[in-house]
Parts: sequence; C-alpha cells; structure tokens
Amino acid sequence: MAEAKLLGTWVSPYTYRVKWALKLKGIAFDYVEEDLCNKSSLLLQHNPFHKRVPVFFHGGKSICESLIILEYIEEIWPQNSLLPSNPYERAMARFWIKFAEDKGPAMWMVGQGQEKAEKDSLEMLKMVEEQALGEKKFFGGDTINMVDIVFGLAHWLGGEKLLEAHKLHRLQAWLRNFKQVPVITENLPDLDEMFAYLRRQREMSPVAK
Repeated sequence: MAEAKLLGTWVSPYTYRVKWALKLKGIAFDYVEEDLCNKSSLLLQHNPFHKRVPVFFHGGKSICESLIILEYIEEIWPQNSLLPSNPYERAMARFWIKFAEDKGPAMWMVGQGQEKAEKDSLEMLKMVEEQALGEKKFFGGDTINMVDIVFGLAHWLGGEKLLEAHKLHRLQAWLRNFKQVPVITENLPDLDEMFAYLRRQREMSPVAK
C-alpha cells in the first residue's frame, strides 16, 4: 500500500491536477474512484464541508481543495519542483495560479453567445498569452510547472478549438505541447467519453423540486 492516497473522479479536472503533480514528482499513490451520485462515507467523513473531490490522504491525515493539495505536495516532496526557485518568479507563478483559479471557466467563455462575457474572456486570454506565457513553451519555461497544471482546465473547456478560432496561437501551441507531455497524455480523459458519461448522469438524476 502506498503512503499516499487520492480520492477523486475521472471526469474532474481538479482530480487530474493532483494526479499530474504526484506523477511528475514520481510519488506512488493509491487512487480511489468516487461516485458523486452516491457519495461514499469516506468522502463525507473527510470533506464534510464541500462534499467534493479531490481529497488527498497522507500520514494519516486528509487534505481537501486541489490547490491546497498541490502546495502540500510541493512542500512534502520538493523533488522535481513545480514552482520556481527564484522568490520573485515563484510569487509570479502563484499570482497566475490565483488568477486562473479566480476566473475559472469564465476565462473560457468565448463562443458562448454572450457578448460581454466573450469580450471579457478574450481580453483575459490575451493577457495570459502576453504576460504569463510570452514566448515560452510552457508557463514553467522548458518544462511544465504548477501554472501549467492549473491552466490544464482548458482541456475540459474545448480550449484548442477556441484558441485556434481566435488566433491565440501561442496559447494554442502551449496546450498542444502540454497534452503531449507523457504524464499528461497518459492521464487525460477522452472528452467524448466524458461528455457521454455526464449526459447519462444528468438523465439518471431526479429533477430537483
């Protein structure tokens, strides 16, 4: 049995954040798939506040919320660091992580038919392309770091087509390169399968009254 355990679900980008970080650092862990339509006692016991995944177990304790888990992993296993060693660069990485987390899916609302939201989203993406990515292959430079992991949400939101349509070529190249990193390629859900699964889940769920 591995010393670390991850409770998650295969459709959650937040679960994959933690998976990617652990695998990039070479940390062995046990994975437990959670059924969010029939939440387990393990989930309810260890995340009674939000009742959602991921939940990370290590040293007999549990930690919730993907960004907090990523920071914990970085502190416990500093090898193959996911944050820059330079204090300023590390601070800027945390700035862009917070930016991505605060904006969330709203940053990818281009093409949704809402003019104001689309304009704001496009402005945010252009800012990220110019100021965070620049001319680098990854946000982390030559290798991916925690910023790349957090922006990996783009895969779930149709990022490649969106970026191509709006000529955000550097971000488009970044996402393509990111998905070609072996750890990411081997741990990325198929979107067609995921959407089919989510449709089935909605059909099976009772209508709220």
